[in-house]
Amino acid sequence: QVQLVESGGGLVQAGGSLRLSCAASGRTFSNYAMAWFRQAPGKEREFVAGISRSGGITSYADSVKGRFTISRDNAENTVYLQMSSLKPEDTAVYYCAAGSTIATIGAAGTTYWGKGTLVTVSS
Repeated sequence: QVQLVESGGGLVQAGGSLRLSCAASGRTFSNYAMAWFRQAPGKEREFVAGISRSGGITSYADSVKGRFTISRDNAENTVYLQMSSLKPEDTAVYYCAAGSTIATIGAAGTTYWGKGTLVTVSS
């Protein structure tokens, strides 16, 4: 089992920035690819960004490319999501997830999920 705890959410004005953190425990953090997903009110959960086990490969949804940056610190068992130029449509609960590869997180095999942190972007 992998336990994931997100933090860093809050209320921010459009154009502002936030950094989300996800602390992992339970199993060897570097054995897992990590990702951030989000779910807006009334919408399905969607992929935001993913990072490989070593951090050498990253992937982003088109809607956040150039504005969000995913990173990880394997020594600290933590993955981050730096969000800049935030828009009201970024408002959602953001979830941290762990799995075998970026492509399989939430799609195949075992995925571990955090409970989420709420990000609200005001216009």
